[in-house]
Amino acid sequence: MRIKRALAIGATLVALTGAAGCGGDDGDGKSAGGGDKSSASADSTGQTTGSGLPKASDMASIAYYLNKYTPCLDLATGSDYDANHDADNSAWGADEAADPSWGIKERGVCRDESRHPIALLSVQDMEKFQTAVKKDGSEFLVGQDFAVVPVGDTARQALQKSGLKFLTCDADFSVPSGFTKEPAAVDGCVLSDYFPG
Repeated sequence: MRIKRALAIGATLVALTGAAGCGGDDGDGKSAGGGDKSSASADSTGQTTGSGLPKASDMASIAYYLNKYTPCLDLATGSDYDANHDADNSAWGADEAADPSWGIKERGVCRDESRHPIALLSVQDMEKFQTAVKKDGSEFLVGQDFAVVPVGDTARQALQKSGLKFLTCDADFSVPSGFTKEPAAVDGCVLSDYFPG
């Protein structure tokens, strides 16, 4: 029985890895997150198989990925979370997720171990998302096709080891030595493995 289960899991992983490599090619050699496509390979559960950004196809996959680095508890849809929490404990994105210019497919919210909200955003168009980020002046932690907004500093720092990148369009953003900063998909925006406090 265990052998059949192991074979089924192995076949599923091979199929998912193959499907992850079948994404669209816009011809510029860059993935949606701004990195090189040859180094960005991941499956639908947020697993990174190369040096690229993690990818997650839905809210459950994003939460699963975050839980490897920091607690992501009590996952709820954005609207359910908003209906049951006051402004003192609000999560980012109630209005932005409803605005098509942000390119957000779905918004969910979970809580870290200190009960601070973490907004989870499934992004259908990362270039559109980055354009809105630039216009708004916001900053996010991003994967290939998702973004997260942790409110608590502990969760934010724990995610620094996650493979997510810090997205900012601040022209004055600089990083200490030993960290990287690379151009994002939108001019004037950058991705970094340095998460300022």
